[in-house]
Amino acid sequence: MYFTDRGIEELIKRRGAETVSLEWVADRLRDFVDDNPEFETPMERFATWLARLDDEDDD
Repeated sequence: MYFTDRGIEELIKRRGAETVSLEWVADRLRDFVDDNPEFETPMERFATWLARLDDEDDD
């Protein structure tokens, strides 16, 4: 188990039954980066990865 899995598991346990929009998620990512600017690059990469999940591979 990766260290990050603990946070993911907590998220599922605490909020897994909720339904939210991607706009809500994007707003929470912005809030997080505003509070933690040192994570701007990883959050940008994560958001881009989510946005492009359905894109066909360029390989």
